[in-house]
Amino acid sequence: MPEAYSFSTIPAKILLPIDFSPSSHAALEQATTLAQHFHAEVYLVYVLSDGPGLEEAKKEAEKHFATSVAGLKTKGIKATAAVEVDDDIAGKILDVIDREHIDLVVVSTHGTTGWHPLVFGSIAERLVKLVQIPLLLVRTQKPASSVKITSGRLMEWW
Repeated sequence: MPEAYSFSTIPAKILLPIDFSPSSHAALEQATTLAQHFHAEVYLVYVLSDGPGLEEAKKEAEKHFATSVAGLKTKGIKATAAVEVDDDIAGKILDVIDREHIDLVVVSTHGTTGWHPLVFGSIAERLVKLVQIPLLLVRTQKPASSVKITSGRLMEWW
């Protein structure tokens, strides 16, 4: 296990794992507020499992991220986005924390696309156990199903 970073109480770089669900949209709103308050950078990450349709999913995620990053920049927030590929989603998020020197993680308690929520979200649960930096859980309702939301969703971020 890597050594925990020395961090101040004011985060300079906030990681937001996203799956483009309504829950991760709520987490993005919280991360945006924190980034504005602390003048912090936001790093958005979407982790995909390797498999059929990977390239199409990456292109779709990059399109959504372009909208998200542009929205953050109009609010005066420096933002970066990355699509990562790994079958161990929580493990990849931990790698991103180390690689990008993240100070704070903001994650929703439930996702819908690709993260198959269980009790309060299997990824969120693993992050609570493993992350060694401050972690903000944005409590959201457990989704009724794991059906993907159609592209006609009314979310300003993507």
